[in-house]
Amino acid sequence: MKKLILLVVFALVMSFYGCNESKSSEAKVVSAQEVFDAVYGREGDHQLVDVRTEAEFGVSHLKNAQNICVTLDNFKERVKGLDKNKPVYVYCKSGGRSAKAAKILTDIGFTKVYDLQGGITNWKEKGLETAN
Repeated sequence: MKKLILLVVFALVMSFYGCNESKSSEAKVVSAQEVFDAVYGREGDHQLVDVRTEAEFGVSHLKNAQNICVTLDNFKERVKGLDKNKPVYVYCKSGGRSAKAAKILTDIGFTKVYDLQGGITNWKEKGLETAN
């Protein structure tokens, strides 16, 4: 009887752990071409977020991107306005800040988070167009 109780307790613990594990999500680092195809090939099916400062955004950014700076204290509050059911593509200058933003997004429940590898610097090196 003790073995049966231990087995049941073990099964419950493992199922709880398994459920929590399946809810976790990680952002996927994607190439500039993958972002281009997804963002400019499917209108309305995505959210594009530039996580750099407002000044950097003003100099140059990807067409149709919204600016939500990851280094500001209100970043978490501002991203709550995004749709958790739609893919979110994030980028910065070279990938550091966007990785931080992607982690925050996945931590608060976004499941389709994509981080532009190498940021806008890589985007420009590939010859892809920017706004401004």
